[in-house]
Amino acid sequence: MSVFIELAVGDGHGQTSPADAARIADAAQHAGITGLRLLDHGTTEPTIDPSVVAAHLAGRYPALHYLIDAPTTGNAPYNLARRVLSVDRATAGRVGLVLRPGGGDEVSDATTPQPVSSDPAQRWSEYATILAALWESFPRSALSGDQQRAIVIDDSQIRAVDHTGPFYRVAGPLDGPASVQGRPVLVATDLDLLGSARVAAAADAVILGTHEFGSSADTLRTALAAAGRHRSDIAILARSSGAGDVHAPPGADGVVLAFAHGADQIIRAITGRAENISVPVGTTLRAELGLRWQGAA
Repeated sequence: MSVFIELAVGDGHGQTSPADAARIADAAQHAGITGLRLLDHGTTEPTIDPSVVAAHLAGRYPALHYLIDAPTTGNAPYNLARRVLSVDRATAGRVGLVLRPGGGDEVSDATTPQPVSSDPAQRWSEYATILAALWESFPRSALSGDQQRAIVIDDSQIRAVDHTGPFYRVAGPLDGPASVQGRPVLVATDLDLLGSARVAAAADAVILGTHEFGSSADTLRTALAAAGRHRSDIAILARSSGAGDVHAPPGADGVVLAFAHGADQIIRAITGRAENISVPVGTTLRAELGLRWQGAA
């Protein structure tokens, strides 16, 4: 069972300080916790950019996996895809992106000044499609390193995205090779807003609240079948408070624990659960979640 600890890292009220985040990461790594979900917002203030936090912590705690939260609001698809993939490559495929629905960004709005819709769910779906295309645009096999022919990169394998849609125009490709796990894991939340059909079509994983888990998981399974995907194609994580024993609802592949108390209490809870949790060292996030490799060759 995968277990993630949810943190909002920053200096604002109710947030976890960078120093305490490092303490929690250290305890989590020693306890065999799967990884950390890093939020991009606190209760009232923004956090430190989760991709920056993930890069910093991953350099010190390489056994953990990292879920980086980011909304569509303020994040151009190309920029976010490149940033997340950079952290993913540096961690040998231990990163996922929790893409949250929202508004646009000034870069994309300049090229699509009058989108045909303001629906955040439709925007999310298009954004997810672009991410997948960008993350597959530069296959790892394109790094040929052929000294005899003096070829470092086989650019015939690199594909432009050339996407034109209701919200975004993205040329691509990315300027670096794909992930060792195929592409970073794309995680959805806000199932009620996005709709099960969109999530089933695009997401590799989904986070559901424990209060909605039963009915939402059933709806998602139906949507997966309609999209031609199997239940094994998506990991379902149940988000709950850190109180009580760690256990996943029937049908869940893991949990995301959102503690309401401070670093010392979180560390004690992690340490107390260490004997029940074990994560193989060196696994990609996809492998840890039981997902197949997916992406460009």
